[in-house]
Amino acid sequence: MIRMSSWVSAAGLAMLGIVSLGCQGEKKPEGAAPTGSAAPGGSAAAQKPADPAEKFKGQTLNILAWEGYADPKFTKGFEEKYGVTVKGTYFGSSDELVAKLKSSPGVYDIVSPSSDVAYTLVQGGLVDPIDTSKIASWGDLADALKNLDDAKKDGKQYGVPFTWGPDYLIYDANVVKEEPKSWKVFYDAQYKGKVTLWDDISNIYLVGQIMGLDKTNQAALYNMTDEQLAEAKKKLVELKPQVRKYWATAGELNDLFKNKEVVLAVGWPLTVGTLNKEGLNLKGVIPEEGATGWIDRLMITSSSKNKDLALAYLDYVTTPKAQALVFEATGGYCVANAKAKEHMSEDLKKSPCVTEGETYFKRLNFWQYVKERKKYNELWNEVKSAK
Repeated sequence: MIRMSSWVSAAGLAMLGIVSLGCQGEKKPEGAAPTGSAAPGGSAAAQKPADPAEKFKGQTLNILAWEGYADPKFTKGFEEKYGVTVKGTYFGSSDELVAKLKSSPGVYDIVSPSSDVAYTLVQGGLVDPIDTSKIASWGDLADALKNLDDAKKDGKQYGVPFTWGPDYLIYDANVVKEEPKSWKVFYDAQYKGKVTLWDDISNIYLVGQIMGLDKTNQAALYNMTDEQLAEAKKKLVELKPQVRKYWATAGELNDLFKNKEVVLAVGWPLTVGTLNKEGLNLKGVIPEEGATGWIDRLMITSSSKNKDLALAYLDYVTTPKAQALVFEATGGYCVANAKAKEHMSEDLKKSPCVTEGETYFKRLNFWQYVKERKKYNELWNEVKSAK
């Protein structure tokens, strides 16, 4: 699940293109899809661009994404506009994304990698460069997200910023009466068996923060020495008696809180937003050691059979209106288009990503490319199997 100089929040975008049909610079209506090259014969001025609604009608767009990233709340408008079907398949970890994409070429059109594996997909030739001139809201997306290098190669952009947010400490305020100041609360004996961690190597990053490794160099969490990894493993094994379960999906984490099995967790804003609507009293906090964060981009797979449709979707889902719907559907994940705020209800405008987005961004250590990812995965598996 997973990222400024200005507030960044959720919104979706309908496409604006430039049409060169005798009137250079004329804009297409919002929501128009990119048109192909001119048909043979006839002058350019006399040619009529294909109707996107007819061009794409009946097609299916397959998205491999983090949970919630293909929610009908924001995909329905795209389906209705173009007469298509958007099908979402969810993965539970960055490594699962890479494995599914490699094992199923041609199945998925769009993927939503986080910043720790985006570069892996680019380097592996699994995604195509994106013509950002076809993304009408590209200029409105946060520069701090667009300027990061993990989705670039040879001067080309391979990912469109979509959402970002914290891996922060979530607690049940009805049980944990005082706001936790440190991640060390996970080790508190009174919460034995009441803690849950995500089943992911990002726990190694978290323990690295407890160890203070990123105080002077944020990249240290993602490039630990063998000695540092050994210490991180020791601390994670020491924490095992406190852990009720390692959760795999956001839905599983929700159930752990709803069933009163846990009171402390590493999690995302989606859990807090979703469960508080159901009457729970969860709160999220960034402890004094800091927290890691994720930046999720949308990328078009190199094996996609529907690349024009995929590009139209990227254009649509980054518009302010669509991003506002993304924000609502995900329970308040921060999004890339700040103009989404203009389309939010007053209640949504009170969400942390709106009121504290810039502060969040400055305090988070965003996931980076992990060169020794295999070693990190091996360590995490050793932690889970340790007695």
